[in-house]
Amino acid sequence: MSEAPISEMSFEQAMAELERVVGQLERGDVPLDQSIALYTRGADLKKHCEAKLRAAEEKVSQITLDSDGQPNGSTPFNAG
Repeated sequence: MSEAPISEMSFEQAMAELERVVGQLERGDVPLDQSIALYTRGADLKKHCEAKLRAAEEKVSQITLDSDGQPNGSTPFNAG
């Protein structure tokens, strides 16, 4: 399990760690205390991933396409 702060993780990093957490919990070969800590971290990772997805969806929704399929709109897309 990584000890990196979740808030600093990219979506991909958080998803990869969440997959590792779920794998460990599914195997059931960790002590109860560690399982609880893993479950808590997994819940936090899930929230982080959901927030990252919401932010990406909002950015994408700012883009509208004209009849030629070209980006057109009054709100500029900011990839940052």
